[in-house]
Amino acid sequence: MKQAFQDFFSQESSGGIVLMVVVAVAMVLANSPFDGAYQAFLNTPVQVRVGALDIDKPMILWINDGLMALFFTLIGLEVKRELLQGALSSPSKAALPTIAAIGGLVAPAIIFLALNQDDQVARGGWAIPAATDIAFALGVLALLGSRVPPALKVFLLALAIIDDLLVILIIALFYSDNLSMLSLLMSALATLGLVLLNRFRVRNLMPYLLVGIVLWVAVLKSGVHATLAGVVLAFTLPLKKDENGYCPSEELEHTLHPWSAFLILPVFAFANAGVSLDGLGLSDLTSPLPLGIALGLLCGKPIGIMLFSLLAVKLRIARLPEGIRWVQLFGVSLLCGIGFTMAMFVASLSFEPGLMNYGDLSRLGILIGSGIAAISGYLVLKITLSEHE
Repeated sequence: MKQAFQDFFSQESSGGIVLMVVVAVAMVLANSPFDGAYQAFLNTPVQVRVGALDIDKPMILWINDGLMALFFTLIGLEVKRELLQGALSSPSKAALPTIAAIGGLVAPAIIFLALNQDDQVARGGWAIPAATDIAFALGVLALLGSRVPPALKVFLLALAIIDDLLVILIIALFYSDNLSMLSLLMSALATLGLVLLNRFRVRNLMPYLLVGIVLWVAVLKSGVHATLAGVVLAFTLPLKKDENGYCPSEELEHTLHPWSAFLILPVFAFANAGVSLDGLGLSDLTSPLPLGIALGLLCGKPIGIMLFSLLAVKLRIARLPEGIRWVQLFGVSLLCGIGFTMAMFVASLSFEPGLMNYGDLSRLGILIGSGIAAISGYLVLKITLSEHE
């Protein structure tokens, strides 16, 4: 039994499987007699107070602002590694996934806004279908095993990382309000502290983490979304190995990865995927908000990625990875329509809790669009990769 558990958790697809199970559990709880207990858990007040510093939030915001800061730290570590050492470390490597990611952001936003142009509140969710869930997309790709060419996996990883970087910029630019200049100053000082630790070649992780906590609190109080503190921390960690082969950035990435896959993202999904269907009819499911999100993920993502990739190749700005066919790239572009946890995170920033049923409808659109995109992408790749063999 122990070996079976170890085998399961060592598989790349296991994180996606855990997420699907957690989503199913959340949906069942939200539509059962236990919904009251489920909502009570999400709204449990949690307060941390040290002198004049007071952080008093319901459980769901501790999850969305706190746990997700750790997830964004992991995203930042992956982005930095790929930019400096990996699939994005040169213009020739980065050109196609970067251009494709931009297309994958623009097209879903256009589709969403076209369907929601008459609703001023709904328009605030334009970025929801722009996000790709790296863990879920790679998990689905892993189900195809060794048939997946390494170049195709690298392309998906690079595209998804650039996609997440663009979403981080969107959060910083469009989802920050009521800014506190004092807290922003504290954030700047904490960031400077992290930079100085790096410049003085401090290799111990602990000083970075302590300053990172100060940064998180300052950013949380500043009006800028607190998860961005994780990205700043990640970008200031040393990436080069010392004479003993130790790398702080690599150490933290390896530590956070299993926690992210099997605790942070499942807890986030549990807290945000529980959509009550009570009072929702077919007309609600096909209303502009969920329809715009679902079509943005399912159609906008592949249309934008394929169109921008084709233009980049035709204009000789970039080239198709060796051994990869366009139909396989189309399969990957469908997998990029799996927004899931990242899209739900943006949805949580777009609509205030209790704002009519915008939150529930947006999450339904995410679940529908992501689910169909996952199945479609898997089937397209299964067929084309079998032919390739």
